[in-house]
Amino acid sequence: MQTPYGEIDIIAQQGDITIFVDVKARTSNTMGLPKEAITPRKRQHMLAAADHYAAEHEIDHWQIDVIAIEGKLGSEPKITHFENAI
Repeated sequence: MQTPYGEIDIIAQQGDITIFVDVKARTSNTMGLPKEAITPRKRQHMLAAADHYAAEHEIDHWQIDVIAIEGKLGSEPKITHFENAI
């Protein structure tokens, strides 16, 4: 979902909470670990995008999760889910 503040990768619902999910994937550590891609600037963009979407859709309860995927193509990936990460 594209917003004026950036993209939201996944929007999910769990009970009465809307979950905005940012997915970060890396096939090598050359650029660092996926979770390291969540810089202060990226956090600001994610918060602004989620807040914008929530305001437009009258969503009161929401959180931002991050899913980090590590692994090379053709191998079993390591997937880590950071709940309420931001």
